[in-house]
Amino acid sequence: MPTYNFKQMAPVPSANDLVDIVLTRTQRRTPTVVHPGYKISRIRSFYMRKIKFTQQTISERLTAMLSDFPRLSDIHPFYSDLCNTLYDRDHYKLALGQINTAKQLVDAVARDMVRMVKYGDSLYRCKCLKRAALGRMCTILKRQKASLSYLEEVRKHMSRLPALDPNTRTLLMCGLPNVGKSSFMNKITRANVDVQPYAFTTKSLFVGHTDYKYLRWQVIDTPGILDHSLEGEF
Repeated sequence: MPTYNFKQMAPVPSANDLVDIVLTRTQRRTPTVVHPGYKISRIRSFYMRKIKFTQQTISERLTAMLSDFPRLSDIHPFYSDLCNTLYDRDHYKLALGQINTAKQLVDAVARDMVRMVKYGDSLYRCKCLKRAALGRMCTILKRQKASLSYLEEVRKHMSRLPALDPNTRTLLMCGLPNVGKSSFMNKITRANVDVQPYAFTTKSLFVGHTDYKYLRWQVIDTPGILDHSLEGEF
């Protein structure tokens, strides 16, 4: 089962930033001047190109975003369970599902509006249809404000996850606070875990590697745990 490199995930723009990116790219990459003397067929092609280019830009952005975030069923169970603990599996799937739905809605809007522009009978009519098409597509993006901000927070947390290899030999050090786990890890690996004379200095996972009898071992230092039941503590 494949592992995943979370540190290569691209930042997720906010809804307003995404709209600005799409409209700016459309403005820069497509013709901007249409003359009233153009034939109606040329005017229709001009505005259909605007709509199609905007739809393609949105589709490319959202598709790249969906491919960046892993499907929890495709990654190692360790990472899948870790993501479920940190971000809630249902909320994560719902956010990605809403982005995918937005992509499909944008495609449908562009398809319908291009069909209407094909029968536009004047420059004014075609221009109004183009403005309506871009406005509806941007409105769909703006409605994804909550999902986009949530996915950006998830991406930030994922990028800070340690680069663990769940399939290699692993030495997991766990136990009570302030018993020397981090000091031992610093002795046997090249890791530089902070060591202090008080409990709970280690607040996250630290990964190092060591060789023992010609075999490479992955060493993981974990925060201290307390020996008591979790039931009835809250």
